[in-house]
Amino acid sequence: MTSVAFLAQEKIWFDKPLYDEAERRFHERVNGCSPQQTQAAAGANTILQDIARARENIQKSLAGLKTTLCSRVSGQPALSRQTQLSCSGAADPVELMSRITSLELENQSLNKVVDDLRAALSRLECRVAVLERSPVTQTPNLSVPAPTVPYTNGTVQQKGSASAKEEEDEDVDDDFDLFGSDEDDEEAEKLKEQRLKAYTEKKSKKPGVIAKSSILLDVKPWDDETDMAKLEECVRSVQADGLLWGTSKLVPVGYGIKKLQIACVVEDDKVGTDLLEEEITKFEDLVQSVDVAAFNKI
Repeated sequence: MTSVAFLAQEKIWFDKPLYDEAERRFHERVNGCSPQQTQAAAGANTILQDIARARENIQKSLAGLKTTLCSRVSGQPALSRQTQLSCSGAADPVELMSRITSLELENQSLNKVVDDLRAALSRLECRVAVLERSPVTQTPNLSVPAPTVPYTNGTVQQKGSASAKEEEDEDVDDDFDLFGSDEDDEEAEKLKEQRLKAYTEKKSKKPGVIAKSSILLDVKPWDDETDMAKLEECVRSVQADGLLWGTSKLVPVGYGIKKLQIACVVEDDKVGTDLLEEEITKFEDLVQSVDVAAFNKI
């Protein structure tokens, strides 16, 4: 279907404004209106016609939008042009006027906000210009407090800071005694001696850390016929303050000879390796030699 055929089927009275104008002129001539009144009426009629056309266009647009949305939601095809026009006639003009009014109010509020922003910007520009024109003042030294200057009856009283400082220095000198008495020195010495004595006693009562060592000894017999059980018994018979025997085992050396490997823990201040070797080698019939296999601090 071409566009001309589509327009031919439309039931629209395109020449209605011309007929309305002719009818208006006829009634004016019948009623005998003046040309000025006729011109004013013509202008008002033109405005009314424009308003009517605008309303009609708005209604058509809203009706087309509603039908499009309804067809998209329900999945049905859009209505025909004639149906849209019939629906547009049912639109409420009061709702349109309320929307137009709300838009006008919103526009007025936005214009007001813009005006306020412009005024604030102009004030800010003026302030910046004033600050740029003002000379650069030297920043005061914050470390030195500024002297306070009292005001009385509009006259400034300058306070002598130098004299006040001298008075404070004199007060400090009066409080400080350069020549202390001998009694104070003696009391300080006695107090110092008492504190040193108490500290020494406290330190002596505190138990110190005992240094200990773990020693592993190799005791070798003369031959393979030596009784190793008796040898171990003789070694363990060596007793001393700060000596504690541990585990032992027989380690083969060669040719059927085994050596006794025995561990012990000793206090370093009380027992040494020399003492152990000397006491164990006293068993000359059983012991050939004593060697230190390992020595570790605990």
